[in-house]
Amino acid sequence: MSMRKTDREIKNFDEIIDILRRAETIRLGINGNPYPYVVPVSFGFEVVNGVVIIYFHGAKEGFKHELLAKDNHVCVEADIFHRYLKLEHGISVEYESVIGFGTAEIVHGEEAVRGMALALEHCGFGDYNYDLRELENVHIYKITLPEITGKRRKIP
Repeated sequence: MSMRKTDREIKNFDEIIDILRRAETIRLGINGNPYPYVVPVSFGFEVVNGVVIIYFHGAKEGFKHELLAKDNHVCVEADIFHRYLKLEHGISVEYESVIGFGTAEIVHGEEAVRGMALALEHCGFGDYNYDLRELENVHIYKITLPEITGKRRKIP
């Protein structure tokens, strides 16, 4: 996908990862019919061979689960809002954002445990101990994002 405001594009992969690290939630865009479905979720992530892998958990039933079972193609968005500013010719905003496209799949076993650990760590509870049997009550989803872009607007 091409970016309209290329002067705001973040081309450095490490800077894109830094935005993800600082973002509190992601918005998950799922194909629905007749409308797209967007839902915020807490998450964890890792980079494997230069590809971003995001993990989140969800109920084993419900709209999000139904839609992902029909079509696992997703869009992931994360952003960090800094401030609104009044400029000479209007109002603007300072922000950083990331958008990625990929596929979601349910993972099991050790991969599910790793995904939950990454999500807990990202949410600030990396040392939280839970009974692994609790994972039987949720799905752990893995999103592989072969496409990811970043964008930033800084106003001097």
